[in-house]
Amino acid sequence: MYAVGLMSGTSLDGVDAALIKIERHQQKPQVEMIDFITIPFSPSLEEEIRECLSLHESNVQKICSLNYKLGLFYADAVKKICKQNQLSLSNLSFIGSHGQTLFHQPQKNANYAPSTMQIGEAAVIAYETQTTVVSNFRAMDLAAGGQGAPLVPYVDWLLYQNKETSRLLQNIGGISNVTALPADGTIDHIRAFDTGPGNLIIDEICRLLFHTSFDQSGALAAKGTIDEVLLRHCMQIPYISKKPPKSTGHELFGKEFTIRLIQAYDHLSKYDLLATLTAFTAHSIVENYRLFLFSTHNYDEVIVSGGGSFNQTLLRMMEQLLHPYGIRTITLEEIGHVSAAKEAIAFAILAYETLQHKPSNIPSATGAKESVMLGNITFPNKSAMANIT
Repeated sequence: MYAVGLMSGTSLDGVDAALIKIERHQQKPQVEMIDFITIPFSPSLEEEIRECLSLHESNVQKICSLNYKLGLFYADAVKKICKQNQLSLSNLSFIGSHGQTLFHQPQKNANYAPSTMQIGEAAVIAYETQTTVVSNFRAMDLAAGGQGAPLVPYVDWLLYQNKETSRLLQNIGGISNVTALPADGTIDHIRAFDTGPGNLIIDEICRLLFHTSFDQSGALAAKGTIDEVLLRHCMQIPYISKKPPKSTGHELFGKEFTIRLIQAYDHLSKYDLLATLTAFTAHSIVENYRLFLFSTHNYDEVIVSGGGSFNQTLLRMMEQLLHPYGIRTITLEEIGHVSAAKEAIAFAILAYETLQHKPSNIPSATGAKESVMLGNITFPNKSAMANIT
């Protein structure tokens, strides 16, 4: 059967859409990627998302409106990738939509309950495409006492588990997250968590100081010098040494955080700031490995995916930090996969498992009390229900 996975992450660079063919074989989904596209947000839509992410600028009317606008945007992405591949929407069995995270608070904070919010109205997507939609994946894990993240580790285990090689799957999007896969391990051996910032701070520095959306290949950071005082300050943030399960987002490492650093370290050049905060991403990743992974297992390789895998300066920093441990660093492309498509494919697979009534969270990663089925199912009409059986 054919399906589309949709992902728009903390980097806010647009929506990723992956068209896949998926069937079950020997109890595991077998997946073939047909096509992948990224549709950038228009400047006005990106600005609306940024406003809704801000505690100071958002309001319920803006969020309410954006929820439906994103639903239409996601539906359009589905239509485009199907048209590009001459696939009728009627031949599409389902859509898995992660949605756009506006706020993620996995633990009780004063009078605020553990909660998470991803928007992009599923009813709009389902109606516009006349296709069943699975969305809101994080909520059930949170209801079961988990962090609601990370959710991709289940898919990492399905697709990248190796009998002979112990792997760390490191995704560097806006936020960085790792999935640890010991050689020939079972699903119970998986460890996964958010290590801290990925591209969020780097991209904010680029927007605020360089008037560009990101650091192409890390070329700007390569011109700077790492400031050890700032790097030590960042590495002392409690989240870095916090024990898993843990997850984070814009709430900790977003625009407000970046502006405070720029103001506090205004004696540094913009190149030195960018170099240092790129180093912060690299150091926070490897420090989490040292604290929580290397003490219990030896790993052979780190496979990097996400936008950060194209930042050559960041990768060089990671390679230097990992060299003493004898661990090689490669990208997902080097093993024949498309890095940018990884998470969109993942949410299509998670949607498939939910429609098959199978749980797909990893309690050892999220901290949930038990394995649960993820996501809400939205049917466009009665006839669409037949497509998923």
